Amino acid sequence: MRNEPQLIAYADRFGGDLAGLGSLLDGPLAGAFGGVHVLPFFHPIDGADAGFDPIDHTTVDARLGTWDDVAALGADRELVADLIVNHVSARSPQFLDWAARGESSPYDGMFLTYESVYPEGATEADLLATYRPRPGMSFSVKGVAGERRLVWTTFTSEQVDVDVGHPATREYLHAILDRFAACGVGLVRLDAVGYAVKGPGTSSFMIPETFVFIDQLADACRARGLEMLVEVHGHHRTQIDIAGHVDWVYDFALPPLVLDALFRGSNEGLVRWLSVRPTNAVTVLDTHDGIGVIDVGRDQSDHSRPGLLTQEQIDGLVEEIHRRSGGASRLATGEAADNLDVYQVNCSFYDALGRDDARYLAARLIQVLVPGVPQIYYVGALAGTNDMELLAHTGVGRDINRHHYTDAEITAAVERPVVQRLLALLRWRRGAAALFEQGAFSVEPGADHELILAWRGDDSVVATIDLRTGTVALELTEAGSTRTVTDVADLSRPG
Repeated sequence: MRNEPQLIAYADRFGGDLAGLGSLLDGPLAGAFGGVHVLPFFHPIDGADAGFDPIDHTTVDARLGTWDDVAALGADRELVADLIVNHVSARSPQFLDWAARGESSPYDGMFLTYESVYPEGATEADLLATYRPRPGMSFSVKGVAGERRLVWTTFTSEQVDVDVGHPATREYLHAILDRFAACGVGLVRLDAVGYAVKGPGTSSFMIPETFVFIDQLADACRARGLEMLVEVHGHHRTQIDIAGHVDWVYDFALPPLVLDALFRGSNEGLVRWLSVRPTNAVTVLDTHDGIGVIDVGRDQSDHSRPGLLTQEQIDGLVEEIHRRSGGASRLATGEAADNLDVYQVNCSFYDALGRDDARYLAARLIQVLVPGVPQIYYVGALAGTNDMELLAHTGVGRDINRHHYTDAEITAAVERPVVQRLLALLRWRRGAAALFEQGAFSVEPGADHELILAWRGDDSVVATIDLRTGTVALELTEAGSTRTVTDVADLSRPG
């Protein structure tokens, strides 16, 4: 995969459909992105979890277009798509067939139940040991062949967990990979894979058998010429461990650490993480989910393993996000919102920084300079603010950062100086891809309130970020000529 910035977007919320998303990438965003992660575009896009509960994972929602439109998006850029491995919709044909026919269904055994995971029964301690990113238990009552059954539902009652070791599940997942490979997808994002393997007497999250499953899926992807990106929110050591098994992992520790650094004016947490983090990383500051604080906290399954930040620092970070967002994030986080993730703060990244343009651009500069492939969420690409109207309408916390943009809103947003500067930064980063693929990265010594990041190769860049103010200075050497830039807007201009 080329080391160029990528956009993360819902096609229906940013462009209207797949063709409209392509028009944005070729129009007002031209030159900024070398790839795009299209968030679930399968049938349907408006289920219980914004497309992450597909009824048919091999069919494009007709409201967005066709597989030909997907292929067109990937014709001249990197294309990323989601493989939802942990569950399917309770309205999927596979589950409906099993629910109607039970043991007579060809899908009998494909879906996890209390009985299939705990054939000898479970104690209260066994059930409470299960790690779940939602309050409450991991089961929903479903009717199956005229009987009431406890079916495993990690996320919502409409998302039914599958047995990833069952032949029907393997056939289902491989059929999706075949479709991806045929339509130009180059990178497959494994959604919720950390929860995919369950076992009695375990947390059922990232257990040893999960790594075996990840290795098997990595082999299946590579056999089809696909690369794989793993999505797991958890202790930072988990990301390091996973990185050795796959092509790419997310650096989910980066967003809270960047906020912590800019809030406290200290490089302490960031520098420590940069010394140990995997480099085969996709870097993000914002996604369709919230800002994960679990990724910098202590291990939820083993409290003897400390996090990158102390609990006191995490509590201060969360409260500062609430304060800078004017309390909006508090309304979308925790028990205040349905479909919540108890370990994430729901807020646009721009609002998390109090709509401070300098600090926002400093955060993006850090993101694009840290080793890895930077992905920019569509709301963040436009320095978008919290959508309180959508939150009030749906009651879903994460919808605060899932705005439906009109064409007029996009046109107006692109003209804002902060967005113009961000696009200039991304165009420079894309044009300098060779430096980030072949150069050597280092964190230079500096004062505690400074973060100094350097890349050196045929060309070089040394960036000094003042974490107290968000001011930056970049010393660029290009084709033997050196210049200093203090406004990222000047990156796109010749020295």
